[in-house]
Amino acid sequence: MLYYAAVFFVIALVAAVLGFGGIAAGAAGIAKILFFVFLVGFIVSLVVGLLKR
Repeated sequence: MLYYAAVFFVIALVAAVLGFGGIAAGAAGIAKILFFVFLVGFIVSLVVGLLKR
């Protein structure tokens, strides 16, 4: 999941450099959503792992 967030972030950077503002904003939004989904999944798995000890 973090890999896909990084890929969309790179796409957003390239699109922003080339002047495609709409595509850059869309890719950055997707990257942000994927990053937060990854973060929530990581925290949930960390808590579940600690509770199973």
